[in-house]
Amino acid sequence: MIRRREVDISPDFPHPNTISYASSRRAARPRVIFDAMKTYVANANDRERNWLIVDANGQTLGRLATQIADVLRGKRKPTYTPHVDTGDFVVVINAEKIAVTGNKRADKRYYRHSGYPGGLKSRTLEEMLDRRPEEVIRLAVKGMLPRNRLARKQLTKLKIYSGPEHPHVAQKPQPMELLSQ
Repeated sequence: MIRRREVDISPDFPHPNTISYASSRRAARPRVIFDAMKTYVANANDRERNWLIVDANGQTLGRLATQIADVLRGKRKPTYTPHVDTGDFVVVINAEKIAVTGNKRADKRYYRHSGYPGGLKSRTLEEMLDRRPEEVIRLAVKGMLPRNRLARKQLTKLKIYSGPEHPHVAQKPQPMELLSQ
């Protein structure tokens, strides 16, 4: 918010925030000074962390992952600061019941490398959902976060479970409001 105020300053002693009218033949007139408010910057002491729970049953993988990534970064809060971790904890349940469109269960592949020559391994989405369904959501959210130290720290606030039970009952997670699809 910028406030505008008029100040009458004599031409002998100009204010440092004003424009000089030295070459002007006009009479001295009120000059305008703009006072800007300071931008709020969050820090580690005044952040508020909530626990949210999401049921992934029937949710589309990518659409759910974008919303989870926004909550982990804190972008839904008015106190969002890009270089400070202001996000909330997110608990995802029923990860094994995630939905994908088209033929992605058979066509989408996940790659990893052992570090040795010829060590490239790959699995389809169907195989990943059978073995480790939590990893599918974690990798989708990880791909939507920046590649830096802060994002790696924010990803640790994501807790994913394949079934409906989770050990975070003591934190009293609130249901996360999913935006319409």
